[in-house]
Amino acid sequence: MNPNYRASLAGRSLSMLRGAALVSCVAIAQPTLGGDECNQPERPPMPDGATATMEQMLEGQKGVKSFQSTNMAYMKCLEEQFSEAQSVAKKAKEADAKAAANATYEEAIEAYNAAVSAEEEVAGAFNIELREYKAANN
Repeated sequence: MNPNYRASLAGRSLSMLRGAALVSCVAIAQPTLGGDECNQPERPPMPDGATATMEQMLEGQKGVKSFQSTNMAYMKCLEEQFSEAQSVAKKAKEADAKAAANATYEEAIEAYNAAVSAEEEVAGAFNIELREYKAANN
């Protein structure tokens, strides 16, 4: 830190400086990816395989594929967030900055794991409906 800068800060209260430093560290630790947020996609509606037409099943399949594609982009965004947060945490000198970066990392990892689970659940639900469709139409 520049010695002249330190001298100019000497008159300010220590708690005010700590508060400003904490806000700065949290802002640095929060990965923004150019201001973009990661947007979790909505799960698609599932057709009722027991009563659905072929067209409804195909529409359901399109919805699942669209969800999977959007979910992959969401997961890539989360990967960038947790990678950036991990990097910030490793470089952080202040305990508060390290803690904020680690919290961001944990949140992104949890969201990523939830996205993986959501994709598995959507695919599984569609496969159940597909089996029901095949059973009803054979």
